[in-house]
Amino acid sequence: MSSNAALKNEPQALVACTVSRNVQIFDLLIEDMEGALGETWGDLDFENAIPFLQQPESDGLGFLAIAMDEEDESNLNQIAAIIGAAKAKKIKVILITEDVSPAALHSLLREGGDEFVPYPLPEGELANAIERVLTPPEEVPVAPENISNLKATGDREGVIIAVHGLAGGTGATTLAVNLAWDLANIEKEDGPRVCLLDLDFQFGSAATFLDLPRRETVLEILSDTEAMDSEAFMQTLLSFEEKLHVLTAPTDMIPLDMVGPPDIERILEVARTNFDYVVIDMPSTMVEWSQTILEAAHVYFAMLELDMRSAQNTLRLKRALQSEDLPFEKLRFVLNRAPGFTDLNGKSRVKRLAESLGISIEVLLPDGGKPVAQNADHGIPMSNSIPKNAVRKEIFKLAQSVHEVNMSDASAATG
Repeated sequence: MSSNAALKNEPQALVACTVSRNVQIFDLLIEDMEGALGETWGDLDFENAIPFLQQPESDGLGFLAIAMDEEDESNLNQIAAIIGAAKAKKIKVILITEDVSPAALHSLLREGGDEFVPYPLPEGELANAIERVLTPPEEVPVAPENISNLKATGDREGVIIAVHGLAGGTGATTLAVNLAWDLANIEKEDGPRVCLLDLDFQFGSAATFLDLPRRETVLEILSDTEAMDSEAFMQTLLSFEEKLHVLTAPTDMIPLDMVGPPDIERILEVARTNFDYVVIDMPSTMVEWSQTILEAAHVYFAMLELDMRSAQNTLRLKRALQSEDLPFEKLRFVLNRAPGFTDLNGKSRVKRLAESLGISIEVLLPDGGKPVAQNADHGIPMSNSIPKNAVRKEIFKLAQSVHEVNMSDASAATG
């Protein structure tokens, strides 16, 4: 009896802790924590959080709920250190913020915050966040045919080709995916090794265009590129029909600046030295590492349409790059849904657009109609299903041109 009584009196192991300047300020948080966890949670202030995390008693914690308001923005370094200490022990972090600036919240999410809940807490939202952080994500199984068995060589000097849409829906992903696929099939035998990088970490859809799953391992290598070697990079890629190798966007949306220029440099270097062509599907947003790719790319395609939004965005991009003395002249402009051969009025509009923007439009892609969008939804390259579509024919011509120039340059270098 005494032993049973002793067992009953043992305190329950802590599942979580709140961390704040003063938890009494967040009375709704107290109620929701009690409702979700009963008595299996504790409370810490900012000063005592890290010392507690260094104790064995914290080993069983599932998560920290860090609550802060605008007064705590002066302590961002201390809060970031707490997040770092939690992540070091694989403890999840839920940020609960009231009147905190977007910049401060973003910086903490980048430090490793797993979930964000605004305060006052919406009904049931904390419980949902707790469930998400405590439930391991289920990764979609990769079909055997999509597992890349390509080995790292490290002996290549690949051509880097970036594709950047200057407005939504200009067809950047369509061009990137199908150009990469056509390059991979440009030779009947012993074709080039081609890698497609989807660097639109938030809305990238290259995986959808090729009916490939997204993998948790993508986020792992993005989070620690210093530890990434060629083997780790190659194992993260997915294979499409054993010819095109794809780094998909992460499973979940992540901040575009979660990675910096050094991270992108490492990814480009390992891709470039293991593939003959590296095609990059860029985010439409300009970020700090956009300059890294612009300077590294051998070809940088900028996609636009014959409309005002594309024209305005082109001018804004031109001003931004020229103000920073960046190589705007490196951009090769591609006009999607270009007017047909007999549309003289449309051709005149294209000419006026180029003159008014001070650019040269080098590639004209015709309007392929609904079959192009339908084909993308089916997850198949255009050459496999609509090879006679006008858009596909032009992309194939572009792939041939790129390959011919590359082969000519390679011959000149070795000759």
